[in-house]
Amino acid sequence: MITLQDAVDDLYRLTVIEKRRTSTRRLDVLADYCVQELSNRGLSGATKEVRIPGIGRTKSWDVAWPECGKIKFGISLKSLLKNIAGTVPNRADDLMGEMANVQLWSPEIVTGYVAVFDVSASKIRSDGTRWVDFFRSTIERLSGRDAPAWAAGMVEASAIVEVDFSSRPMIARSPDMSSFFDELRTRVVERNPEIQRRKQP
Repeated sequence: MITLQDAVDDLYRLTVIEKRRTSTRRLDVLADYCVQELSNRGLSGATKEVRIPGIGRTKSWDVAWPECGKIKFGISLKSLLKNIAGTVPNRADDLMGEMANVQLWSPEIVTGYVAVFDVSASKIRSDGTRWVDFFRSTIERLSGRDAPAWAAGMVEASAIVEVDFSSRPMIARSPDMSSFFDELRTRVVERNPEIQRRKQP
């Protein structure tokens, strides 16, 4: 059984203890956690590092669920651990571009976004607010994609995990991950009613 804390511990080990901040495997355990939670909700078969076609280019997603030859949903995982003031605006732009690329190709696809944010590396903004709060509010405005808000560049569900890596791998504030995965499952089933029909006797 993988926990969110396990994922945070592994990220801390790679980026702080081993100082491998750019390791392509730094979010592997978080991806494993997502696969596990999706399977627990009846969406077995989700895998890591799946290439999903987009309107501009095909891109590898951290977690995706291919069903009947088509990708039904994908989850993008990110970490914000240093240079927060410069990273936050870029991450928001990246999210909109990443989502629009795949949604313009497959409008029905369900997308999720999880970011691990080290608050110990974040200073206060010039307006007195915390960078993590500014980032969360930005991502929340880009979340909840569903009828009638079908705008490309949004996600169906998001989760910002606040950590404090100043001395140990501590989760400073955890989002409701159960609600995050439940929302993804709900949207997938709504848009793919054949999934539910196949489970009926």
